[in-house]
Amino acid sequence: MIRLRVNGEDYELLIPPNKTLLEVLREDLALTGTKEGCEDGTCGACTVLLDGKPVRSCLVLAVEAEGKEILTIEGLSKGEELHPLQEAFVNYGAVQCGFCTPGMILAAKSLLDSNPSPSEEEIRKAISGNLCRCTGYTKIVEAIAAAAQSLSGG
Repeated sequence: MIRLRVNGEDYELLIPPNKTLLEVLREDLALTGTKEGCEDGTCGACTVLLDGKPVRSCLVLAVEAEGKEILTIEGLSKGEELHPLQEAFVNYGAVQCGFCTPGMILAAKSLLDSNPSPSEEEIRKAISGNLCRCTGYTKIVEAIAAAAQSLSGG
């Protein structure tokens, strides 16, 4: 039995000790915004924030997340109101197939939480562990930069 705090809500779950956080999020909590890609930590599609830091949920055992704050893409918006990063991704066309988008947005959120005015190089470094096969990254970087300006009031 473990207790997880996901998107501000507490859950008690009886799970095997070898179940990954990704599996628990998708299978037990029906939070399917976190995508299953490579299953070896290479693609970043399964990125979530664990105590504010981006982690590959396919590499984290659910028991390792006990007592930590977990944020998934579902927890980023407030009801129907999108987070400025989500809005920027839509407005800048940084979403094509959408598979990498949740992980990209959460990696960007972690960056902007620690560095509200990142340079283009810092943005590219922050998302370097998240692979996108559709956009070529330019629109993603532009969206993150725009969100940074929006969040900082610029």
